[in-house]
Amino acid sequence: MSQISRRQAVALLGAMGFGAAAAACAGPGGSTKPGGATGPAAPSTGAVTGKVSFAHWRGEDKAVFDELIKRFTAKHDGVEVAQDISTSNDYNAQALQKLRGGAIGDAFATFRGAQFKNFTEAGIYTDLKDSQAVKNYQKGLLSAGQNGDSQLGLPYQVVFPMPMANLDLFDKAGADTAPKNWDAFLGMCEKLAAAGVIPISWPGGDVGNGGQLFNCMIANNAPVDDMCAQIEQGKLKCTDDWFIRMLNQYKDLKPFVQPNATGTAVEPAQNLFSQGKAAMLATGSYHLAAVRSLGAKFPIDLVFPNTTSDGKGKYEGAYNATFILGVNSASKNQAAAAAWIDFLSEPENAGYYANQTAQHVSVDKVEYTNPDLKRLSPWLQKKTALAARFQFNNLDVRNAVEASATAVISGTSPEQAAAAAQKIVDERL
Repeated sequence: MSQISRRQAVALLGAMGFGAAAAACAGPGGSTKPGGATGPAAPSTGAVTGKVSFAHWRGEDKAVFDELIKRFTAKHDGVEVAQDISTSNDYNAQALQKLRGGAIGDAFATFRGAQFKNFTEAGIYTDLKDSQAVKNYQKGLLSAGQNGDSQLGLPYQVVFPMPMANLDLFDKAGADTAPKNWDAFLGMCEKLAAAGVIPISWPGGDVGNGGQLFNCMIANNAPVDDMCAQIEQGKLKCTDDWFIRMLNQYKDLKPFVQPNATGTAVEPAQNLFSQGKAAMLATGSYHLAAVRSLGAKFPIDLVFPNTTSDGKGKYEGAYNATFILGVNSASKNQAAAAAWIDFLSEPENAGYYANQTAQHVSVDKVEYTNPDLKRLSPWLQKKTALAARFQFNNLDVRNAVEASATAVISGTSPEQAAAAAQKIVDERL
């Protein structure tokens, strides 16, 4: 994991798309440092007691967090932690408004990208750079929670937004899980289809999950690493040749996804994969625990759709550092909230979370015992692109750009889909 930290620290910083300027002024609910200096202050200190509201969107992790809460409260008399869980889409849309007053979310998580930026500008965060927790993280993976010289949040998860593969079905079909180029990837899909299974289960009707494939498809097609930021800024366009080429590759995938893929929610897509009816689930490693809970017993690995024609792409996969933990500046119980974040960041507790949820974490010195995490650990050492879709700071723009891929799978021509997306981007410039 140290290799990913060294290699991609700069990429993590660059992908944030904003610098120290936002930290220079604390917004509504924000705080000031001692001595009158502006900017986020550290969480208040004091007794670890009272009730802590922990706001996040990972409903599938509730039981794991419940166990960690038991361990935490056993160490601190008089403290309670209650989870406030929303769906990912609701959390993206409503969390800022809900947390601003401090009634919920003493401790909270945010998505990397637009949500982190919005929380930063609203002054929701305290500064954790001097916290006990920050010392436990791999430095290169902390960048997604930084703004200027402040460590506003701690990215807890390292996930791979790449298709998961049923290795038993791949073996049966004689299909290669590491296709060297785009033709090889399509050939792999043809073998799987010939074996009588759906090659790719894709939840195209779910914006949050359906868009994860975009991270893979764009990685080696784009001319620059900050491609989505440049689309949003008007420097690159959806009507550019490289983007049209990517949409044509989405068109190539149409025969290999399930019927009505663009109307499929994430749960039916997971079921197709878990039941062995589909060889791949085009979401990511963050769904490992979910498909195991649905009864999947087969070995699982990841597949990267290498979109190059010559196999000489810059990247071998895609990853994201997300679920950014923070302490609410409007909280009346910052001391206990910070203690909860410190507790989650201890290697033993982070390891429990990782192994129970089948997700790698950014905390250093964690021992992975989960068989799925062990199998996927080599991906931590590969040259992976930081998930590009989270470069967008305007969710309308992100949704429009990603919707162009959905439109192509629905039957719209790549040129028409690109033009429709670019029209919306232009309106937001």
